[in-house]
Amino acid sequence: MQVRLENVTKKFPGVTAVNTFSVTLPDGELICLLGPSGCGKSTILNMLSGILPVSGGDIYFDEDNVTKLPPEERGIGLVFQNYALYPHMTVLENICFPLEIKRVPKDERVARATKMAKLVHVDMLLNRKPKELSGGQQQRVAIARALVKEPRLLLLDEPLSNLDAKLRESMRFEIKEIQRQYGITVVYVTHDQTEAMAMSDRIVVINRGVIQQVGSPRTIYSEPANPFIADFVGKIDFVEGVASEGVIALNDCDQKLPYKGELRGNVIVGVRPENIKYAEKGKGMLRGVVKSHFYLGDVDDCRVDLGGGQELRIIADPYESRNVENGKQVELDVRSFLVYPQKPGEDFRKILT
Repeated sequence: MQVRLENVTKKFPGVTAVNTFSVTLPDGELICLLGPSGCGKSTILNMLSGILPVSGGDIYFDEDNVTKLPPEERGIGLVFQNYALYPHMTVLENICFPLEIKRVPKDERVARATKMAKLVHVDMLLNRKPKELSGGQQQRVAIARALVKEPRLLLLDEPLSNLDAKLRESMRFEIKEIQRQYGITVVYVTHDQTEAMAMSDRIVVINRGVIQQVGSPRTIYSEPANPFIADFVGKIDFVEGVASEGVIALNDCDQKLPYKGELRGNVIVGVRPENIKYAEKGKGMLRGVVKSHFYLGDVDDCRVDLGGGQELRIIADPYESRNVENGKQVELDVRSFLVYPQKPGEDFRKILT
């Protein structure tokens, strides 16, 4: 099912949580709503589900305008952060419950629930109560309960946030695999950019209730539309400079980067640490002094002071940086970087918040 939001707005007393939000979410994809806490992600999800009424705009499921429909008439499945399982019911009874509400005959609902439990790998736990399950098992039961009524749309509100890091990582791939097998459209809310990158077919980046960019994980990471997205998705450092024909002169440090782009004047340069390497003496694009150096086993994580308060982070192969230490003069090659216009006198750090 395709989902379409047209100029959807949600206002609470004294604040606009979501502002003229328009996006089309394609059929059969897993779409992540990604952004910092308080940006409006869960509000959008709750409007999609019908839990929250919209203040303006329209929501379409395919060609059906569902803006004013109650949740039970929208054909959605919803999984909350805390799973919301009924503690007095067994796993089987929890999964069956939505079918019981719809008065599906017992034999049919047990058969459908058992089939769904097998899909999410909890078919050996059908007689247990929620308190006897691990966090990951409870999450699988919640997903099975949401899917058993064959929804047109599955909505997941930060379902992995209560799990430990290792289980969270494995469950990302399980959810994606379930989505592929079931072929359902999924809208997934998270503030974890790694989670969004790993799971999504498409990411909608949101800040302060406004869409910043929509695209594939690769596009969002490699071609972020503005400094906020570049900073929020992945590691990056920014330096300031002035772009002219062929070069960007960095502010306050008498250094330049070669530049073939079209921007001129004040710019913000974003460099991801994996795109920097140490260079041989006299052959680097930039030079600086090692400010900090941390050996992490598989990589070295370093910061280099370029002068004038500008610095860059480097994540390098330990073999290549084996002679690097704090206070050492080094030269750097920059494989690629992002360039954004900057208004005169603008503090770009305010853009990032």
